[in-house]
Amino acid sequence: MQPIVTVTGLTKQFSNLIAVQHLSFSVYEGDVYGFLGQNGAGKSTTIRMLLSLISPGSGKIEIFGRDLQHHRNEILAQVGAVIEKPDVYKYLSAYENLKLFARLSGIRATETRLMEQLEQVGLASRARDTVKTFSQGMKQRLGIAIALVHDPKLIILDEPTNGLDPQGIADIRNLILHLSRDLKKTVIVSSHLLSEIEQVATRVLIIDKGKKIVEGNALELFDPSQTLVALQTLNQVDALQKMQNSSWAGNLQQQRDTAILLKLDRNRIPQFHRDLVAMDIELISLEVRHSLEDYFLQVTSGNQHVDTYTD
Repeated sequence: MQPIVTVTGLTKQFSNLIAVQHLSFSVYEGDVYGFLGQNGAGKSTTIRMLLSLISPGSGKIEIFGRDLQHHRNEILAQVGAVIEKPDVYKYLSAYENLKLFARLSGIRATETRLMEQLEQVGLASRARDTVKTFSQGMKQRLGIAIALVHDPKLIILDEPTNGLDPQGIADIRNLILHLSRDLKKTVIVSSHLLSEIEQVATRVLIIDKGKKIVEGNALELFDPSQTLVALQTLNQVDALQKMQNSSWAGNLQQQRDTAILLKLDRNRIPQFHRDLVAMDIELISLEVRHSLEDYFLQVTSGNQHVDTYTD
């Protein structure tokens, strides 16, 4: 299967800050691609580069098999996006906002079509109400309706649940699933809300300080039967080299400053411990982690607040 989005070696630097570092990933048709990272990890910068709002320092972006730099207009005509809080006219109604943005996009949509789009995001009953009376969650859903007005193939949502109450978060989650399952859209959704990505994503990319840490199938990445093991030894470099040359190489996740991380079935931990002894690895500690939050904090820097809300 050919990817819809291919990012290769993407880098962006602002003054002395390297926001994105040699980032590469692929998004396939039908994915709900979870773009997960703590605040400041580089998610929004990456998304702005995907939308051609800022230019990469280096690297390449291909969308629908075309180079974004050379085919910007053709590509963006098939992309819909909501970046943080949607920019809508609060003194106009939901219907009037949608009609206005349709015209700005060159779309001559009928009233029936516009009402169908408002129905898809759960706003048909409030179509004639002014946006200033809407909750933040309703404004987010209107923003998504606007992003859908030209029937794009790819939807990009940057932190769509920021600032929402529990009901608003649930509404956006269900809308993302509706976009994927019923409307057959490919969706990229960035978030620092671990539980939200876990509940909607089919594939996941975790980044930290602008670098890719983990990318993979969500069911495998968040498999509760898999356990994260944090290993500390007297010689981390030697231990890592020995494990890379062993049958455990495929279980290695990421080396942090203080630990080597592996993911494996908990029933294999006793054998893993025996193999460490056989490899003459001088063990200081072997710590077992279980939860998604533990996993996320271990593979990122873990020094920022992380929301793990579940309703």
